[in-house]
Amino acid sequence: MKLNIRTLVTSGLLAAMYIAATALIAPVGFSVIQFRISEIFNHLIVFNKRYFWGIVIGVVVSNILMSSLGFLEVFGVVQSVVSLLIIMLLSTVIKNRMTLMIINTCVFSFTMFFIAIMLKIGIGVPFFETWLTTAASEFIVMALGIPIILMLARRIPFEKMI
Repeated sequence: MKLNIRTLVTSGLLAAMYIAATALIAPVGFSVIQFRISEIFNHLIVFNKRYFWGIVIGVVVSNILMSSLGFLEVFGVVQSVVSLLIIMLLSTVIKNRMTLMIINTCVFSFTMFFIAIMLKIGIGVPFFETWLTTAASEFIVMALGIPIILMLARRIPFEKMI
C-alpha cells in the first residue's frame, strides 16, 4: 500500500470519525452487547484497502480512551485486523461490493470470539453466551450499515477518496 498525504489525511479523518462515533455510544460499546455505530466504517474496506489504517487507528484509540480493560483491548484490535485482512484477501477474488459487505458482516460477527475471550478474561463473563451476544450485536450494526454505506457511496466516491 502506497502511503501519500491524501491517504494519511483520509486515514486520520476516518480514525477521528470512528472515535467520535464510538464515543457517542461508549457505555454500550464495551460490554457483552456492543452496538458500536462506528463499526459500519468497517465496510469501507470493500471500496479501498487503504481504509485499513484509518479503521485500525480508530479502533486502537477508541479502545485506549474508552475501555476499562486496558491492555486486554489488544483482543479488539486483533479482531478488527484479522477481519479486515480476511476481507482484503477475499476482495481479490470477489468483486461484487454487496456480496463483500455481506461477507464482511459475517466475518466481523464471527470473529467476535476475540471479544468474548477478552471479556471472559477481563470481567469473568461466560465465553459462549458473550460470543453470541457480541456477534449478534455486531451483525445487527453491520447489517444495518450496508444500506447506509451503499447510499453514501452513490454520492461519495469512496474508492477514490484515499
